[in-house]
Amino acid sequence: MTLVSSRIDTAKLDKIMQDYDYNKSNLIAMLQGVQQIYKYLPEEAITYIGTKVEGLSPATVFGVATFYAQFSLEPKGKYEIKVCDGTACHVRGSMPVLNAVKKKIQLKDGKMTTDNGLFSLETVSCLGACSLAPAMVINGKIYPKMTEEAVSMIIDVLLKENE
Repeated sequence: MTLVSSRIDTAKLDKIMQDYDYNKSNLIAMLQGVQQIYKYLPEEAITYIGTKVEGLSPATVFGVATFYAQFSLEPKGKYEIKVCDGTACHVRGSMPVLNAVKKKIQLKDGKMTTDNGLFSLETVSCLGACSLAPAMVINGKIYPKMTEEAVSMIIDVLLKENE
């Protein structure tokens, strides 16, 4: 196993790039593969791909990684929480739900991941679940018609699983 730093495994990155024939046209798919492994895009991985794929540079890879909202340059938590703030969810109370999540997981202002790495929180424009508003998703599982009380109970269950 070759390491560029203690955070990335270049053999895994080589495998991802090989799966896409080291073709710069497949950069987004490569980045998706990296993010699937690490739950974010480590700077070292961006640099590595930028130096290994012909026709790319680390700056180009970074530009793509920061352009698309699907990519994160920050580590995400074990539990990725998404609170919808689309029109239907907003009108039906998504902001109190969002604030309840922040308070319950003790998320500090300006951060998206808790210090213990257990939770990440983000707002999204739409989850496509307007009839379930306000909606929240945790690791792909949708939680409909959320309330502040429901947030507390759900987070308590997750915390208990990690004791």
